[in-house]
Amino acid sequence: AAAEAVSEAARRLQDLQRLLTDSVRFLAPYEVRQAQAALSKLQGALSERRLQLKPKKRFAFTKALKKDPASVPSKPPAQHPPRESSAKHQKEAATSASQDPSCGFSQTEGRTLELGPTELLQQDVVLSQLRRCRVLLRGNPNTLLVRDCHDCTVLCGPVSTSARVDGCSGCLVTLACQQLRTYRTTETSFYVQVTSRAMLEDCSAMRFAPYSWDYAGRDADFKTAGLDRSKNNWDQVDDFNWLAKDQASPNWCVIPEKERITDWN
Repeated sequence: AAAEAVSEAARRLQDLQRLLTDSVRFLAPYEVRQAQAALSKLQGALSERRLQLKPKKRFAFTKALKKDPASVPSKPPAQHPPRESSAKHQKEAATSASQDPSCGFSQTEGRTLELGPTELLQQDVVLSQLRRCRVLLRGNPNTLLVRDCHDCTVLCGPVSTSARVDGCSGCLVTLACQQLRTYRTTETSFYVQVTSRAMLEDCSAMRFAPYSWDYAGRDADFKTAGLDRSKNNWDQVDDFNWLAKDQASPNWCVIPEKERITDWN
């Protein structure tokens, strides 16, 4: 009964996200941000409940969070010192850090990492503390968190709800999702399909292009994710650090067509 209630809550949350997506053009940016923040809070509560209901140790033989202690860099990569993040973001980061993800990779350097459709289906995926890695996620996760990753390539199939990138630099990320939130990230390129809008906070040198990665089974994953292929606001980006409406934010730009990646192999 509890599992059915969680599934019903997830369905209703997706309906709310679609309603927001359909209403974006009628709402002020502040109202959009407030609605997205409320949906993010609900998504976090839903993910936490899923973890509580997950049987302990049942997935001992599936690919869990990978750790390679020998490859952990001795020194963290240099980053531009960010300004102090908002209290809301600090709370979100603490909540994510306290969760025990069962799907993803962590603390790995210089490797190719892969997960397939069965492992990814409606999972909350976490990629954490990766360096110079190539990550292939062929399938449909429920959420995606990319945290403290540097000089990495992340290729991900359609995400049912939200994706968050936090504290990364020098990365290439391609994914489709309903909502994309990016914090404290620099010099990173995104190839995305976003049905609402992408949000930036404390970011610089960000580049955007439309989602173009293809793999066997991608169309089926889009259907499972419930994403509307006809809606893609890849170039509609809200920068919380740039409030001037009459000037474009200097923290992000569109990747020129001649510079866009067409071969992902």
